This record gives sequence, C-alpha cells and structure tokens, in this order.
Amino acid sequence: MVITQRGLALGATAVVITTMAVTGAGIHLSQSQASLFSDGPKELVDEVWQIINRQYVDATFNQVDWRATRNEYLDRDYTSKEQAYEAIREMLEQLDDPYTRFMDPKEFQNMQIDTAGELTGVGIQIAKDEESDRLIVISPIEDTPAFEAGILAKDIITKINGQSTEGMDVNDAVNLIRGKVGTQVILTIKRGEEEIDYPITRARIQIHPVRARVENTPIGKVGYIRLTQFNAQAAKEMRETIKNQEDESVQGYILDLRSNPGGLLYSSIEIARMWLDEGTIVSTVNRQGEVDRQRANSRALTDKPLVLLVDGGSASASEILSGALQDNDRAVLVGTKTFGKGLVQSVRGLGDGSGLAVTIAKYLTPDGRDINKLGITPDIILEMTDEQRKDLQLDRAKIGTAEDPQFARGLEILAQEISAVKNISVDATAQ
Repeated sequence: MVITQRGLALGATAVVITTMAVTGAGIHLSQSQASLFSDGPKELVDEVWQIINRQYVDATFNQVDWRATRNEYLDRDYTSKEQAYEAIREMLEQLDDPYTRFMDPKEFQNMQIDTAGELTGVGIQIAKDEESDRLIVISPIEDTPAFEAGILAKDIITKINGQSTEGMDVNDAVNLIRGKVGTQVILTIKRGEEEIDYPITRARIQIHPVRARVENTPIGKVGYIRLTQFNAQAAKEMRETIKNQEDESVQGYILDLRSNPGGLLYSSIEIARMWLDEGTIVSTVNRQGEVDRQRANSRALTDKPLVLLVDGGSASASEILSGALQDNDRAVLVGTKTFGKGLVQSVRGLGDGSGLAVTIAKYLTPDGRDINKLGITPDIILEMTDEQRKDLQLDRAKIGTAEDPQFARGLEILAQEISAVKNISVDATAQ
C-alpha cells in the first residue's frame, strides 16, 4: 500500500486495491502550482523529468544518461496529453523501478494514499514481482473479501478476469480489480505449481488496526496484541492497549505483525517509541547520504519481555519496527523472513491533475541493514505450511492461540524471557 504522510510514502506495499478520495497531506495542488505547467504536454514531460532529476534515490538513474533522455523526449512533438502520458511512462521504465510511476488524473484520484476512513475494494496489497514479471500479493487485509476468500501473502496473480498479468503495470491491475460494491472479480492465483481461480465480491472495508486480549497462561498474564496495519489510528490504539494491559499486570507481551503490509512511516516510529526507551529506530538515506535518523525518546510504556511474530507478509513499516526492536535487543523475533521492501516514496500532484510517485530514499535498521534487499530474519525461524496458514484464515479464532504454531512457539520463548527476568530480579534482591 502506498500511503503518504507529508508527501512521504513507504513503497514496500505498493498499492491497496481500494477506492477512496485523495486526502494525503502534500498531495493537493494549489492553483498557483497547477498554473505553472498548463502550457502543454511537452511541459508535463519536462516537469516529470525535472522531479526525477532532483529527487530520485539512484544518482546513476539505473546507469541511464538522464540528460540525454530529456533531450530525446523533449525533441518529440506531442499533440495530446495522452501522448505525453505514454512518453512519461516509457521514460520512467528506463529506471527499472516499479515504485516510481506516473498516474494519469483518474489513476491519481483513485490512488489509495491514506488509511483513515472507509475503503472500497477486495482488500489486498500488491506489487510487481521482478522475477516472474507478474503481480504478487504482499498481504490480504484481515476481515476483507480477499482474506476471507483465502488469498495468501506471496501468491502470484496470473490473471484478472481471465486477462494475463504478465508484464502488466500495477496501476492497470488496480483498474481491473477495482469496481462497484457487490460486483465480482476473478483472480487467478498461482501458489507453488497450482493455479486456482478465486471469485471475490467487492465490498466496503473498514480497517481496525489493533486487536488485543490478555491471556492467562502458566507463566501468568500475557498481553497479546495483533497489529494489522500502520494506519492513522494505529499508534493511538496501540498506546491505549499497552496502558490497559499494563493496568492488568501482564508479565510480558506478544506483538503479532504477521501479514501486516505496513503503512505510515510516522506510525511505526511512534509505536517503536512505546517499546524502546533509548536507541535508534530507523535511518533514512537518499542519494546524498543519511537525511534523517529517528530515535527513541525515553518514553517507553513498558520494559517487560516482548516477543514479535513476523512472516513473509510483514512489510515496510512492519520491517522498520521489527528491525528497531531486534537491533536494540528489545524483542525476540519468531516466524519467517519478512517481505523485504524498504523504499521511501514522494507522492505528488502534477500540473494537470496527474500524479507521480518517486522513490527518493531507502530506510536502514539501527545496525545499518538494508531491509529492501534482505528483509528481517527472525531470531527463531518457524515455517508454517500452506495448510496451516489456510486453517488460520478459515478459522481466525485460532490466530494467537495454542492452535497457532507460531504463536505457541512465541509463548514458549516469552516464558523463557520472563523466567530470565525473574531470576535476575531474585538475585538482585538477594544481594
């Protein structure tokens, strides 16, 4: 999902298949901005070139002579904006970056750039799979038609309503999948060697990011918190949940980020500060070097033992939080390797109402790890079979219970962590 906050987006989660009005800060054009580029299609092409030239994360432009590219495309004659749009897309293809992309006015208007409010769609996050040149599912959103249909993270979408997705642009796929509430779209999914058709009925979707409970266990009360998305409400709900569970005197926490596709950058930083009292959270690096470093602010809500559950559907902001807690030795990570996309984008409107998403930076963990290439590897790796994952999707009441293999293993690890803390406490008291 590409979501913006003050114009910045985490490109890891690409696009959520929903429909909503554009509401992100820094996206709306003022009248003066629009008038700057109202002369014609050629000026629009040059506007895009200038933005890429100033902001793109790779100073080599994918080993492309970017100045020569400008000359090539400005030497052309354009008789319509549509011709300019086609030329811009052709120009951007040279960067070989699926997250730097042009959107015509309709695509830009329909782009999901903020997670507050009600959404309409099927509820999946998709990106371009570079190896297969097809569309890959980053994660289905819980309690949505895609989730209930059984779509899984890492599924490859080979067809949309029978149309092949090979070489298909993400925005084109969005337009095919999106539709009116109550209508149906058929996604053909490749999982392993098997291809399956999934008829999915579009619906209105409301996202509630935090789900929590306190569970009585042999080691005492444990706080279980499942965070499904880093949207505008996530930090507020997380803060309230931790405070409530602290009031119930829990012994430790399990924070579940599985199938969390990410979202707002500031939300992941705020949540990290609730668990970390000191240390770096994340650094942002552009082509000139480090431009920002976010740190804890001595306002952690708890220092009790923490286990973090992650999987291949944990992406973007999930990876920022996971990397921060792992590198600062604040949590033990259990599950499988995260998705591995760590790009920051600037999403901005252009003079004619179209839009441009530009990869301007990448983020690094406190230890300097490049998430975009490697993802986050858990401390304890525990794979689940497709059958086990399907079972949890079909019966969501099992998620975060003894019938959830990764949760069960996480609880074992948490018990060890709690025991270690209690032993240290006893020794200190004895002295």
